[in-house]
This record gives sequence, C-alpha cells and structure tokens, in this order.
Amino acid sequence: MQTSWKQEVVANQFEAYNDILEQTLGFRFVFDILSSVPGGKRVLDYGCGPGKVAYRLAESMDLNVIAVDESSNMLDIAVQKRSHPQVDYHRIENDQLVFLEDNSVYGAMTCYVFINTSSQDRIQRIMREIHRVLAPGAPYAILDTHPDSTGIEFSTFRNGEPGRKYKHGEARQEWLHLPDREDMILHDFHWPKEMYHELLQEVGFKNIECLEPTLRHIPPDELREIEQASQFEQWKMERDYPPFLIYRAVKDA
Repeated sequence: MQTSWKQEVVANQFEAYNDILEQTLGFRFVFDILSSVPGGKRVLDYGCGPGKVAYRLAESMDLNVIAVDESSNMLDIAVQKRSHPQVDYHRIENDQLVFLEDNSVYGAMTCYVFINTSSQDRIQRIMREIHRVLAPGAPYAILDTHPDSTGIEFSTFRNGEPGRKYKHGEARQEWLHLPDREDMILHDFHWPKEMYHELLQEVGFKNIECLEPTLRHIPPDELREIEQASQFEQWKMERDYPPFLIYRAVKDA
C-alpha cells in the first residue's frame, strides 16, 4: 500500500516530524549543490510537500523557488505556514509542469519524492520533465533515503525491517519517530543506487555523482552549533552509516 500524501491526516503528521537529521545530512548538501545558481534566478522544488525545504532555501539564498506538489493538503499547510515572497506554490497533475517553458529554471531538487513513487517508468517521466524545464548547465539534486541503510535505526526514523534484503522496486515500510506520539508509518519503495544513475543518464543529465554523508562529514564546530540551535543531540547510527543518498547532476550545456 502506498502512502497517500493527499490525505489531510498524513499531511499533518508529516508536518509534526522533526527533520533535524534531514536538515543536517540532506538539505545542507542539496543547498550546496544549488549554491552555484546565480542570485535572483528561479529554481524548482519538485514535490515540495508542506514547504519546509522551499522556505529554507528562499531564506538562505537569493533565489526564487517554484515549489510544486500534487497534494492540495500539503500545499495548504505550505501556504498557511510558509508563505514567502520568494516562494511560489503550485499544484500539479499527472507529473506535468505545464506552466513552465523549456530551459526556464536554473536549478532543481527532488527531496524524498522517488522513494514514494511505485513505478520506475514514472520516476523516469518526472526526471525527463525536470530535465525539460532546466536551463543548459543547470544543477539538479536528488535526495532520498539510502537503499543500503535499510533496517538501521537512525535518530528520527527507520526505513525497512532489520536484516531484510529488499528487491528492486519492492514496497517497504518506514517509521518516522514523532515527538510525544506514536510513530508515523509510511509506505515507500526500494530503489537501488544504480537506478538513479542509469535514469539520470538516460534522460540526458551529465556529471552525475552520488554523495553519502554521515555525521563524520560535518565539521565538529558546525555540528555543535546545530545541536545547540536545535536542542538535539540524540544521534544514533548516522555517525557511521549514511541515512540518505544525494545525487547531483547537470543538464548538458
């Protein structure tokens, strides 16, 4: 069973999740990839959910964010809680960015989109549509849970059953640890690292690279600042195992 992100209860639970781990070992690296985009240019957040990442990107960089999602409930939360003069929220249907012209955005990101997509053909279709709207030479970042870290207990989530080997595209449960309430159980899918590289290459991306950060990749002084600012230091296995993978690529110039 696939998680229905369009349901209001799911949108509200996801909003309550503490994404400190995603911020530290995910979004930080995605923003680094997008830091090459010239100031004032448009970037795309495909599958923006409740707007947390789009808002943070607009707050931290001089970029105009086109944030899109297929869930009206997610977008309602985004508009209510994360309106920003540099973020423009849009609802999309059938994975199509019909309001964007070819070569019209200068960077793009998809954060935790493909693990919630049941079809490899659909993943390729989304990548192709993103490739279409990106300007030549523009960077693209993908952030997903790491397929080689299934079953490992991280501080804020666990993806998959311990000791189980998942097949290509197999359905998989994920447990998000919510503060002061029961875990939120998501239903996502297992895609190996090779699939991302192959599909990116097939749709025309170049300079493809996979990043697999752990807490050991964060400078100690910066990690202490994160812990103090967030009042969080209950780290678990993310010191030694990468909870996420990040692919970066560019549209051929």
